[in-house]
Amino acid sequence: MGLFIRSKFPLLGVDVSSTSVKLLELSRSGSGRFKVESYAVEALAQNAVVEKNISDHRQVGEAIGRALKKSQSRARHAACAVAGAAVITRIIQEPADLGEEALETQVQVDAEQFIPFQSDEVNMDFEVLGASTVNPNNVDVLLAAARKETIELRIAALETAGLTAKVMDVEAFALENAVHEFCLEPAERDAESVVAVADIGATMTTLSVLQNRRIVYIREQVFGGRQLTEEIMRRYGLSYEEAGLMKRQGGLPDNYAIEVLEPFKETMAQEINRALQFFYAQSQIGAVDSILLAGGCAGIDGADVLIQAKTGTRVTVANPFQRMDVATRVRKESLLRDAPSLLVACGLALRSFD
Repeated sequence: MGLFIRSKFPLLGVDVSSTSVKLLELSRSGSGRFKVESYAVEALAQNAVVEKNISDHRQVGEAIGRALKKSQSRARHAACAVAGAAVITRIIQEPADLGEEALETQVQVDAEQFIPFQSDEVNMDFEVLGASTVNPNNVDVLLAAARKETIELRIAALETAGLTAKVMDVEAFALENAVHEFCLEPAERDAESVVAVADIGATMTTLSVLQNRRIVYIREQVFGGRQLTEEIMRRYGLSYEEAGLMKRQGGLPDNYAIEVLEPFKETMAQEINRALQFFYAQSQIGAVDSILLAGGCAGIDGADVLIQAKTGTRVTVANPFQRMDVATRVRKESLLRDAPSLLVACGLALRSFD
């Protein structure tokens, strides 16, 4: 199975992260308005996914199956994504006058210098982006390649849950699509506008900087919500599961907010500011116009205000559903609570409308 494959079926966007699987199904009316038809989030067993690579496809598949049942979706076709070191993307230039078959052959030849694996070990795909701004006789071509084993493990996990993989995307591209389609204000859609997405997950914080719909910079650093969970464990003598549950649902001692949560929020702000400073030091693009806060930690009360004060940049919490309708079977409160962590699932569900 290649990347960028189109689909003619209603698709479930299935995002597999290090701690959970997230399912999302969208529909669209004749007027173009989107609607959330179904969604679910299901926790994963520890180490079922390590550094964005599936290590136990059966455990992941069983979690997807539980999420599918919880979502009540009847869709049985899925869009999933590969991410991190498992996928290589690059924009290359090719002659504009090549026919379709000749272009495909040329891309395969040129790809060998960028892909550090044998050709029979990878799935590769490409997409023509348009005329090159560097050479008018060329076109820019987006090349993506992933290890076959990485893709096959995702397909196997989906099949364990009774789903058929119809689209295998790249996580960064799914994020781009969701942010552009659902999260930008009119002024931020300008080609010169620079938007940073700070995704604070369980174990990793990823800063992605977008300009003109494309990610132009990515930096990952080891920091995430698991550190808060582990501090709760240490401070209050709880198991990891107990600490995670009380972090989400409440019931922790009165000193939790001041002695545990506030220091964690300060560290969040410092980590994002540090990532921005790395970007400024390495890029010629200039200042970021706004920061979109995403991931499981984005909904921590007051985190956006603290990050805005630390970075001096406007911060908003990601909510791709703010202009969508929601089906009656979907619990709207839960959806809005999980919204900041559903950007990739949202981008994958968008592939239904290619």
